[in-house]
Amino acid sequence: MIDLHTHTTASDGRCTPAELVSRAAAAGVDVLSVTDHDTTGAAAAAAAACASAGIEFVPGIEITAVVDGRDVHVLGYFIDPDSASLGAFLEQQRQRRIERMRQMIERLQTMGIVLDAEAILRPGREDVAKAAGRPWIARALVAAGHVANTKEAFDRFLAMGKSAFVARIGPTPVEVFARIHASDGVASLAHPGLLAHDELIPGFVRGGLDALEAHHSKHTPDDTSRYLAIARQYDLAVTGGSDYHAEPSHDVGGPGYVSLPREAFQALKDRWAARRATASGDATSS
Repeated sequence: MIDLHTHTTASDGRCTPAELVSRAAAAGVDVLSVTDHDTTGAAAAAAAACASAGIEFVPGIEITAVVDGRDVHVLGYFIDPDSASLGAFLEQQRQRRIERMRQMIERLQTMGIVLDAEAILRPGREDVAKAAGRPWIARALVAAGHVANTKEAFDRFLAMGKSAFVARIGPTPVEVFARIHASDGVASLAHPGLLAHDELIPGFVRGGLDALEAHHSKHTPDDTSRYLAIARQYDLAVTGGSDYHAEPSHDVGGPGYVSLPREAFQALKDRWAARRATASGDATSS
């Protein structure tokens, strides 16, 4: 099984890198990518755990871009986790995340819901490689008894259009594609069925998009068929994965619940190799 979309405690997942790899190995996953939000903080530990488990590790990331106030998630694969330029960019992303979360906590306070902002944000301040996210607030709401689970927290307060929601400020998708390419990776549009704005895809293709995540745990069979067809139409590679967070109210299944077909993974690797060869040729041409 090939799972190219998972999360750890470096962002909003509940598993450490070692715990995630252990669960993936138990499920039969033999190719795994950790795609934490706006951080590569788990890459080294996940790579080591995968090596011990005999799992092929694909360095990955999920970077949040913004279009008209709406989040657009972009997956990067085969990136250099130690890229200095990518690291500086991601640090800015994580600082924006902390400020956004503080604003959302303040909005909740105006509704009479008082949470300890410093306690919620402390993990992101103590470890600058950790990426804060709305699930941290959702879990605090559960712990304080305001909601039954994190899904209810999003449905009532934290999702787009809800009372505590604060729109994100961030880069455009085209800028994110360029950042991923500069770190030797390929860029895939995450869960386009959840984005639900297929009209944006042609512009993304012109801007450098390499792939579509057609296989995703929250895509219906019709969604998957549609995005496979769109990938063929625009000569895009295809990616896929479970989007596993170890969050019962979020996850549909465990690691490997959605598996990318092996031929699609090989096509993605071929696309990455071709991009690297082109970039190397550009760098050495006179």
